[in-house]
Amino acid sequence: MEFKRGALDNQQLIHLYRSMVLPRMIEDKMLVLLRQGKISKWFSGIGQEAIAVGVTLAMDPTEWVMPLHRNLGVFTSRNMSLVDLFKQWQGDRDSYSKARERSFHFGSAAHHVCGMISHLGPQLAIADGVALAYQQRGLLKATIAFTGDGGTSEGDFHEALNVAAVWNLPVIFIIENNGYGLSTPTNEQYACEHLVDRAKGYGMEGIKIDGNNILEVYETIKYVREYCINNQKPYLIECVTFRMRGHEEASGVKYVPKELMEAWSRKDPIKNYEQYLVSEGVINEMQVAEIKNEIKDQIEQDLAKAMEPSNFSPSVEAELADVFAPTVETGVQVYQDVFANKDSLGNFQQKRFIEAISDALMQTMERYPEMVIMGQDIAEYGGAFKVTEGFVEKFGKQRIRNTPICESAIVGAALGLSLEGIKSVMEMQFADFVSVGFNQIVNNLAKIHYRWGQNADVVVRMPTGAGVGAGPFHSQSNEAWFTHVPGLKVVYPSNPADAKGLLIAALLDPNPVLFFEHKALYRKLEGEVPEAYYQLPIGKAHFISKGTEATIITYGMGVLWAKAYQEQHPEISITLLDLRSLAPLDYEAIAEAVETTGKVLVLHEDNLTGGIGADIAAWIAEHCFQQLDAPVMRCASLDTPIPFNLELEKQYLANARLDETMQRLLNY
Repeated sequence: MEFKRGALDNQQLIHLYRSMVLPRMIEDKMLVLLRQGKISKWFSGIGQEAIAVGVTLAMDPTEWVMPLHRNLGVFTSRNMSLVDLFKQWQGDRDSYSKARERSFHFGSAAHHVCGMISHLGPQLAIADGVALAYQQRGLLKATIAFTGDGGTSEGDFHEALNVAAVWNLPVIFIIENNGYGLSTPTNEQYACEHLVDRAKGYGMEGIKIDGNNILEVYETIKYVREYCINNQKPYLIECVTFRMRGHEEASGVKYVPKELMEAWSRKDPIKNYEQYLVSEGVINEMQVAEIKNEIKDQIEQDLAKAMEPSNFSPSVEAELADVFAPTVETGVQVYQDVFANKDSLGNFQQKRFIEAISDALMQTMERYPEMVIMGQDIAEYGGAFKVTEGFVEKFGKQRIRNTPICESAIVGAALGLSLEGIKSVMEMQFADFVSVGFNQIVNNLAKIHYRWGQNADVVVRMPTGAGVGAGPFHSQSNEAWFTHVPGLKVVYPSNPADAKGLLIAALLDPNPVLFFEHKALYRKLEGEVPEAYYQLPIGKAHFISKGTEATIITYGMGVLWAKAYQEQHPEISITLLDLRSLAPLDYEAIAEAVETTGKVLVLHEDNLTGGIGADIAAWIAEHCFQQLDAPVMRCASLDTPIPFNLELEKQYLANARLDETMQRLLNY
């Protein structure tokens, strides 16, 4: 191993050494605690310290780093308190994640470290978003994200690198090629000669380096960081290294040939660098011993502090309170019902559903000059449904961004923007396509505040629904996929005025919101809409009518079906409740709706099985049983995919069975 000190002075060389020894000695201690049963799991980075340490020290402390399991050196090099780190690993209530996460699945905005999730690859796209934020603000910064050789097989790797290359983002992608993905060797992971060769395919520069050589890592990152900033381009670095212990301690290393383990043990990054420093006279054996003793004492003292008894009384209230980031006062008036407040709201105009949505986006873009809208074909073309038509002329392509055809990376990039405090909207061209961005939404956006207190100020717009003969992949009602996920808000308006007010509320909310827009209503439905900038409360339902004979609880297109049914059957006195928000649900309004008639029908366009109607019916049965005069009935679409033929589609939709279900309810 050849070390080249370049312009580094002795103190800098020693600092690099100390910075590697610290995570190694922490790991040695953690392995002891693991055997003693004082921690539950550990992902070792022994043998890979040069990468985490060299990378982090070469970056500016205010630049975001996206680490993975084996990057303890990232956390220690960002000067995180060892007491706090030990508390994190022991599941202490006072830890970074409040005992909700393990090992390295946590982050700290104060240290510009973004917590990982177990899925390989999603971190990379978050770095794209952070780099975009730097670029939007004209900051001379880069960001850096780690992946392993196994992670390069994930679609997220391709999407993130492609987006960074197409958008010319200052992102450094680090591949820690340590020979194995758990037990899968690299020859079963990829067929190219070197992983860095993939850089050419994305139109970016790349380099392969010795990941065990701290000076090579440090100097390479220094150079690449300057390149990315000066050229506003991404860069791929393959760091060749080896994992000296199992994927995690329980898996062991029996699958690794003995001679391979012995060969890499001779390439230990710390031992080799230590020998170099001694041979160059930078440090002597006594100083080496002093450094190690000093670090050992620090570890023991901080561990003792971390292990001091603490009162840990689990609280249901505290857990529920941290699922969402608290909303902040924005100064924007909130109305429960715009039509009951016409005097306060000023002028109203007749607008189509699509125009109300465009108004909400336009006015919020004007209010927040950093806000970004991203999606396929949304710039000059105006989007598949022309919701953003004319936006690029007003706000420019930096803020109205056409994306490559990918979903996961764009959701991840939206989260990266949020790390830097920038609001963003991602348009799913069709709600159906959300399935290929599912992981980022349900595991990154939804859980990040609960896990380490970071908000995700992201709105995902979801053109949804049937009625236009678009078939199984452009017509699905998939809102119930997300109402099950804590940390997501799900909104589904039924009219233009609500669409504008609820979308503004979603855009102002610091939490991730999935905003469902029934595309069959875009140009078909008109109504009065205030010109003012206003919001409706997320989580509050709206009574359209109150009757005495039967209650219909619904949302979206179901509201129009129910209103049409009311008009066709004036002889029936109906309570009609428009939920407007599906997560959170307005249980107070639901209970009131039940009490008005005692007979309840839950109507939705989604399939019957697993639709949100099942949850509502179960809640009513549990909490409102004494007010019921009949079983809660559900009217929903058939449990089949959505057919293309218009006659088949009509038969499929819940509206085809609304009268029959209502008659059964009324006659019970």
